[in-house]
Amino acid sequence: MRTSDSKASHPHGITQLCDAGQALYASALRSGRIPRVEVEPAPCLMDFALLHPDPDDADWLRPVPPSAALAQWLHPIEREIQERRRHSLELAESFEPFMDISAQDPPTTHAITVLEGSTRINAAIDAATAECHTEVLTVQPGGGRSEDILSKGLERGKAVVDRGVSIRTLYQHTVRHHQGTFAYAERLAEGVTIRTLEELVERLLIFDRTVAFIPAQDDRTVALELRHPGLVSYLISVFEQLWQTATPLLEDIRYEPTPVGISGVQRSIAHLLVEGHVDDSIARRLGMNVRTCRAHIAKLSATLGSTSRAQLGFLIARSGILDQDS
Repeated sequence: MRTSDSKASHPHGITQLCDAGQALYASALRSGRIPRVEVEPAPCLMDFALLHPDPDDADWLRPVPPSAALAQWLHPIEREIQERRRHSLELAESFEPFMDISAQDPPTTHAITVLEGSTRINAAIDAATAECHTEVLTVQPGGGRSEDILSKGLERGKAVVDRGVSIRTLYQHTVRHHQGTFAYAERLAEGVTIRTLEELVERLLIFDRTVAFIPAQDDRTVALELRHPGLVSYLISVFEQLWQTATPLLEDIRYEPTPVGISGVQRSIAHLLVEGHVDDSIARRLGMNVRTCRAHIAKLSATLGSTSRAQLGFLIARSGILDQDS
C-alpha cells in the first residue's frame, strides 16, 4: 500500500524529476551509495531505475551511472524514430508512381468541397475573390448589415471593382430602411448594381461563373464550394430569374394596391400567416427582425379589427387581401 500511495504522490515523468529525487540521486552519485530508508521520500528513483539494490547490503542502494540511465531511456525513443523514418520512406516510395502521374496531368478540380468553420469558409471565399476577373453575383438575404460588416464588404468590394470586376447583388426590401446600405452602394456605384426583393433564397456567391458558395447548415458554420459546371450553371439561372423580378435599389417598390390601406409588407406577412408560418419564420423570410415583424402583425390586426391570432386568419381571408395572389 505504501508503494501505491508513494506513486500517487509522484505523478511525474523522468524528464520532470522531483526536487527530492534530484537531491537524493546527486547525493548517491557523490557517495557511491545511499541508505534505502533515505530514499522513501522519492520512490521515483527506484521506479525510473536510477537506483538499484546494493548486492552486499540490502539496506543500501547504489546509483546507476547517468550515462547508463540515459542510454536506457533513449534506446526505445531512438528505435521508434528509426521505425517512423523507415515507415516514411516506405510511404514516399509507394506514392512516387502517383506523383509522376500527377506531375504530367493537370490537377483534378473537386466538384463539391465541404468547408467547415468560418475561418476555412472565409479563406476559400477570399481566394475566389482574389482570382476573380470578370463578375461576382451575390444573394444576401436578411436585413441591413452592421457597420463593421459593411466596412469589410466595402474594402473587399472596392478591391474587386478596381480590377474591373462587376458586382451584382440581391438584397431584401428591408435594406431600403438602412442608410448604411445606401452609403455602401454610393461608394461602389460604378461597379456595383444592387436590386431588392421581398423574399430571397439562402446566401449565394458566384465568381466568374465557375465557382459558387452556398451554406450547408442553417447556422452557416458549414458551406459548400461548388465547381461542377452543371451546378454552377443552375445557380446562375436561379440568380438571373430573381434578378429579373427584383427592383433596383434606387427605384421605388411598386406594390399592387391592397384593400383597406394595408401596406405591401403587411400583405406579404398576411400571406405567410395564412400559410401557417410563425413570427420567427416570417421575419427570417422577409429579412426583418422578429420585433419589427410583430409590429406589422399588430398593425394588420388593428386595421382588420382582430382581437386574436385565430380571428386574424379568418379576417385576412374575408378581407380579400390575398385575392390578387390567385
